[in-house]
Amino acid sequence: MPTSPLISAAALRTLLDSGAPLMVFDCSFDLMQPTAGAQHYAQAHIPGAVYVHLEHDLSAPHGTGDQAASGGRHPLPSRERFAAWLGRTGFSNAMQAVVYDRNGVNYCGRLWWMLKWAGHEAVSVLDGGLQAWEAAGGAVRAGPEAAPPSALFQLHPPRRTLASAQQVLERLQQASQTVVDARAAPRYRGEVEPLDPVAGHIPGALNRPFQSNMDAEGRFKPAEVLRAEWEALLAGRAPESVVHQCGSGVSALPNLLAMEIAGLGKTTLFAGSWSEWCRDPQRPVARG
Repeated sequence: MPTSPLISAAALRTLLDSGAPLMVFDCSFDLMQPTAGAQHYAQAHIPGAVYVHLEHDLSAPHGTGDQAASGGRHPLPSRERFAAWLGRTGFSNAMQAVVYDRNGVNYCGRLWWMLKWAGHEAVSVLDGGLQAWEAAGGAVRAGPEAAPPSALFQLHPPRRTLASAQQVLERLQQASQTVVDARAAPRYRGEVEPLDPVAGHIPGALNRPFQSNMDAEGRFKPAEVLRAEWEALLAGRAPESVVHQCGSGVSALPNLLAMEIAGLGKTTLFAGSWSEWCRDPQRPVARG
């Protein structure tokens, strides 16, 4: 089964036609209108796709303690909780996953990473999202889909690395860690902060807004372009030292994906991100 980070619309159509064990996930969402993603899915989605809600399915409820694997506005559920959800959704270890959204990979990257974190290798992001699927002549369907039968998903050793706020703090501004902030530049600089109680960024963090990885059509830039841009940003820092963060651990994932597409290897996610970091007044804050 394909394990490349990306799959094209044409390749997805071939995969669907082949009858291979496959589940397609629609992760469309809108932070400012949390019901909008489900509404958009109801209007049009790839036939057979399962809708995934960022806050209900890919985040742990606040205050659930050991059921959460991170802090922040969108705390990661524990691996065990996530595996149970996958099974209820009908996804098994024998299946290929293809994830997409209509938001520039801002949300489907979360599910891609979580599946890797659960030890599942066969997962790809639909490059260009639903827009690319439709532009290539792919059919869409409105309304609900029949719920697939439940399955068993068994956890395997994580294939991607998660960092805690304490780990980031302990390595702050050391050569062994390069924090990359995926938020828009004004939020990174601390000029505005629409979502979290404190403005600014983690001291020493570099800024690479996640949209920088995309071309005008919403697809990832070619690997060689991404590699040149990331190497310029890192300026000699080791790619393997990178820890990705954003506001709540969601929009950092296009940056992490871009580094893998560029051939720069597997890097680390700080899922709690700024929303977890800034809530402890003992943690340092930088601006500018």
